[in-house]
Amino acid sequence: MTTVGKAPILELDNVSLRFGGVRAMTDVSCSVYPGELFSIIGPNGAGKTSTLNCISGRYRPTSGRIRHHGKDITGLGPRKRADLGIGRTFQNLALFSGMSVLDNILIGRHHLLKTGVARGMLYWIGGAQQEEVQHRAAVEEIIDFLEIQHIRNEHAGTLSYGLRKRVELARAIALKPELILLDEPMAGMNLEEKEDMARFIVDLNEEMGMTVVMIEHDMGVVMDLSHRLMVLDFGRKIAEGIPDDIKANEDVKRAYLGQDHGVMPTAEPSAEAVR
Repeated sequence: MTTVGKAPILELDNVSLRFGGVRAMTDVSCSVYPGELFSIIGPNGAGKTSTLNCISGRYRPTSGRIRHHGKDITGLGPRKRADLGIGRTFQNLALFSGMSVLDNILIGRHHLLKTGVARGMLYWIGGAQQEEVQHRAAVEEIIDFLEIQHIRNEHAGTLSYGLRKRVELARAIALKPELILLDEPMAGMNLEEKEDMARFIVDLNEEMGMTVVMIEHDMGVVMDLSHRLMVLDFGRKIAEGIPDDIKANEDVKRAYLGQDHGVMPTAEPSAEAVR
């Protein structure tokens, strides 16, 4: 896709993050444009999840600025960023195991609720009933989209790992984001589950129009799905560009392979068939 003439939806401007003497990020800058599928890659400990945590508001940068549609959001917390339309999934599952799939997804709609406590007490005449119907209808659309109708009433804790990852994605979609942050959405999945998840991510981007920022270790998937990538190493950006440029970048090869020559690691089969 082309970014010519477009204003960024997200900008990181020299963002640094420190925990005592540990530097998780150092002067990381990048721009993400509306409609992009933008991936962040790098070796373990490169600062990828720290970057997502800064974007989502879970961490506040030590220095630098984060802008959303040109507005400085560096000081906003996660709730305020959700209100702006920034959603995310987590590397480690954060579902409510004792609740049903349906209820877990409904939780993702909480910030969209408009009926206050007083009106909620008057369920039938205060508008709460109509609002609940609308939110449940939205959740049912997400359930259909992710093909999880058969588990909608199951407790999240009883599901396989791959299905729980899909439910977490559903909850993030329920927030109705324009920008969704995916932290290793395919980690721990088998080949069939990865192919399904890759297809859902492409559809989120192309059919629902969501801008996607994704961390993923499967280089076959990343190179096939991404419009552009940023590569981190020891908390610093070492490359940014389209997949072909990243594959040919010598700094990226050194970061992954520890040598001057070689090819980027890939996983087979690739996810090209889902596009």
